[in-house]
Amino acid sequence: MFGKTHSTKTADVEKKWLLIDAKGLVVGRLATIVAMHLRGKHKPSFTPHIDDGDNVIIINAEKVVLTGRKRDNKVYHHYTGYIGGIKERSAKSILEGKFPERIVEKAVERMLPRGPLGRQQFSNLRVYKGPDHPHAAQTPVVFDIASLNAKNSRSV
Repeated sequence: MFGKTHSTKTADVEKKWLLIDAKGLVVGRLATIVAMHLRGKHKPSFTPHIDDGDNVIIINAEKVVLTGRKRDNKVYHHYTGYIGGIKERSAKSILEGKFPERIVEKAVERMLPRGPLGRQQFSNLRVYKGPDHPHAAQTPVVFDIASLNAKNSRSV
């Protein structure tokens, strides 16, 4: 009457390599699409307890766009572990600092599940601030997020 429910085994997983150019892309929209591909939810063979997502390379992370006044007003907090040790930095200071790719990394990381599987899936993400990456041997497929929806990219 009904077919069997498909459950992917670890050995059956086929991971692709995707290359995304983040120049002019909106951070939140980029992060949702990347998180979905890291989890594997775009595949018909999606299995919740298996890491069957793709490997994603993001280049030009320093050129991402924050909409509205988020660039100046958005604040990232972190706790040092000491009393009164909550530190904060604006998105602008991070983007203009030494590691602007952390904005994209944090946005994606916070969209993945917490726990061992989420950490494993997050390790399949590589973010680079410039246009160069050392993964040419993996022959990544260029994935154009800007063409999916007009709202995904903004001109600065």
